[in-house]
Amino acid sequence: MEPVANYQCDVLIIGSGAAGLTTALQLADNLNVTVLSKGPLTEGSTFYAQGGIAAVFDENDSIESHIEDTLIAGAGLCDPEAVKFTTENARASLQWLIDAGVGFDQVESKDSNPAYHLNREGGHSHRRILHAADATGKAVQTTLQKKAMEHPNIQVLERYNAVDLITGSRIGKPDGCYGAYVWSRQKEQVETVAAGCVVLATGGASKVYQYTSNPDIASGDGIAMAWRAGCSVANMEFNQFHPTCLFHPNAQSFLLSEALRGEGALLKRPDGTRFMPDFHESAELAPRDVVARAIDFEMKRLGADCMYLDISHKPKDFIQHHFPTIMEKCLSLGIDISKEPMPVVPAAHYTCGGVKTDMNAATDLPNLYAVGEVACTGLHGANRMASNSLLECLVFARAAAKDILSKRPHQQALNHIPGWDESQVGNSDEEVIIQHNWHELRLFMWDYVGIVRTTKRLERALHRIQLLQREIHEYYSNFRVSNNLLELRNLVQVSELIVRSAISRKESRGLHYTLDYPDTLPDPQPTVLTPKS
Repeated sequence: MEPVANYQCDVLIIGSGAAGLTTALQLADNLNVTVLSKGPLTEGSTFYAQGGIAAVFDENDSIESHIEDTLIAGAGLCDPEAVKFTTENARASLQWLIDAGVGFDQVESKDSNPAYHLNREGGHSHRRILHAADATGKAVQTTLQKKAMEHPNIQVLERYNAVDLITGSRIGKPDGCYGAYVWSRQKEQVETVAAGCVVLATGGASKVYQYTSNPDIASGDGIAMAWRAGCSVANMEFNQFHPTCLFHPNAQSFLLSEALRGEGALLKRPDGTRFMPDFHESAELAPRDVVARAIDFEMKRLGADCMYLDISHKPKDFIQHHFPTIMEKCLSLGIDISKEPMPVVPAAHYTCGGVKTDMNAATDLPNLYAVGEVACTGLHGANRMASNSLLECLVFARAAAKDILSKRPHQQALNHIPGWDESQVGNSDEEVIIQHNWHELRLFMWDYVGIVRTTKRLERALHRIQLLQREIHEYYSNFRVSNNLLELRNLVQVSELIVRSAISRKESRGLHYTLDYPDTLPDPQPTVLTPKS
């Protein structure tokens, strides 16, 4: 008798942030949904997002302006169809969040209709950022997870790592995705989930870098799993480094929101002089890649450990009202931002590339979707504009759900799929090898594939990655899986994709800046990698 899956559902959603939970809630009235969460439900990038969500709510603003700003920020590589689709669906998606109970900041209105306080951030020509103080992601995450936990058709499995997708070729079925092998962090064993279709909502891969603003779970799992399953990836060379992470030994890469600069914060050298006017006409409101490179340049030029972000010229009440979370965090570290500047460094923040998808969030593999940071929809191009990321999660989650519902995947999910075979492996007594490889990978990715690149650095990184891949493959083949081994395996795979994409781009564009090819090419194309069949 064939083994029976541990779990069965119509739709398996791997990831529990804004993208995953929005998809689940859009489906759950009609389908049986299982949501896989790598840690506790709150432990994802959504929860830590400070800035806000972009949408046209101001009568002086327009969708055309939002489109134009996004295309400019994307440095010639955005898919115009994806930009148009996202911006046109922005307001309806935000209204869905508002109706769900997310409390965005409001201002006094002349009539009974709510008027929202709108921030302006880098790259935007108008105020169009809806926000909940400086903790928008927390407001979104807690609202959506409450609704998901209350829904009778949504089953949440916390502390589960996805190991690999179950594809037709693996189980002798037609091409497609039929579920996933998952590792219970509590039981420390691999289990199977059979599903009519699977949605990847696993977030990005910024943990490949030594310094990152992201939580620990951001290890590129969905990108690596999709690649192993035969899906194309696109634009992996474009890693966004947030210009301003708090530089403090106890800050744990705490992010200092772009909204600070939107409300007048100035970047300064250690001597107190400004430097952004030397780099861009928009100064502190320049696109993030420009700001990150400027900070990196000044740090290297001066031999300084950090630069400084100063909003102390604003009234204390203003700072307290707009940035309560940031002010509280800084005070806990002995920094009073109403009186002194904040020390800042760039840190890996957002993966602009990912699993290649269409306007329905569908991948190359039938019955497999990818939503949010794990996906490359074409919206961001060579550089993500501030506050378009949570928007992308909402818009494409709704698009994926609509497409899934049209196909009614609760056609019988497979009950009988092969179980995970651990008969040929043993327990590892050398966990230190994983830790050593982990640290080595993140360090050379930071040094060789960071904000400024060269061909020699990239080739050196690829050589080290290939050596690590051989070591990890041998390790993975001989020992039982663990959280660190699964993440390291995925991080090394994603690092290879990043480096191969970066080597193939013979120009500097957006977030990819190489000293060997400082100019831009006249006819830019996305970088698309496809697994060998």
